[in-house]
Amino acid sequence: MNKLFTIDIHTHILPENIPNFKEKFGYGGFVSLDHHKPCCAKMMMDDKFFREVDDNCWSDEARIKECDKLGVDVQVLSTVPVMFSYWAKDKDTLVVAEFLNDHIADIVKRNPKRFIGLGTVPMQNPDLAIQELTRCKELGLRGIQIGSHINDWNLDRDELFPIFQKCEELEMSIFVHPWDMMGKEKMEKYWLPWLVGMPAETSLAICSMIFGGVFERLPNLKVAFAHGGGSFPATIGRIEHGFNVRPDLCAIDNKVNPRDYLGNFYLDSLVHEPKMLEFIVDMMGEDKICLGTDYPFPLGELEPGKLINEMNYTNAKKSKLLAENALNWLGVKKEDFI
Repeated sequence: MNKLFTIDIHTHILPENIPNFKEKFGYGGFVSLDHHKPCCAKMMMDDKFFREVDDNCWSDEARIKECDKLGVDVQVLSTVPVMFSYWAKDKDTLVVAEFLNDHIADIVKRNPKRFIGLGTVPMQNPDLAIQELTRCKELGLRGIQIGSHINDWNLDRDELFPIFQKCEELEMSIFVHPWDMMGKEKMEKYWLPWLVGMPAETSLAICSMIFGGVFERLPNLKVAFAHGGGSFPATIGRIEHGFNVRPDLCAIDNKVNPRDYLGNFYLDSLVHEPKMLEFIVDMMGEDKICLGTDYPFPLGELEPGKLINEMNYTNAKKSKLLAENALNWLGVKKEDFI
């Protein structure tokens, strides 16, 4: 079988050298890289170790070599969610976002047939977020990555709606990624924030946008959610039942059944389980699932597209999941990359 064109919508990248934001802003909590040995660095939050990363986390040359080896034609680049920095002072978050967005835009500019960029914006200040969103568009980025919540705001918050509205107006796609996981103080062992908290965070984001009427009011907004929608697909029956039996609690901002929005947004394919992939493809429609791997991190799909390629799907269906749906979500054409 000939190799099918492949786009990975869920990959993360960092600049090789991150400024000392703690020194610049006068307070801590920001990420830095300690290049303690060749082709490897420690991600540090002040003096606290976060994770170790290899040079494929910052080097476009290393990424391209791995993509060639793994059969990935195009990667969609977004920052590592810990870099969102929504908790910082608004203007400081903007400075961090500008730095990260300039870096991603530069990578894309150097390798326009291999990479597509998503920006990050200071979501806690909608005016500044829209300002940077507009600049992202000017930089050639195709959308933004946002967190599953913004500090104490869920994604139904009225203050956030103008950002979503501007994304629809500018035809900028949104990739929603979990971060700062709920209940993490109760899940210190066993990597549970990543195994339990992340799926719950993604369901929180989807339910907030559905119940908050974001999809109802912005039907042309193109949103994709990470990790196969987290726990949302497996609990859609419970969510719909809750809506039906307690509309006084669930239908206060939107009277439309949550199930009616299945197919109105995208999920990535990162579910690690053939039966789950089959389920979300059936549930959302074969036009709404995009390959996503969480490259270059170990909890991602280590062989991009393996799960999709091993399914008993036609090549036409696989082509949708591997690339065509991503092209539609991002509003770009295959011809731009071949």
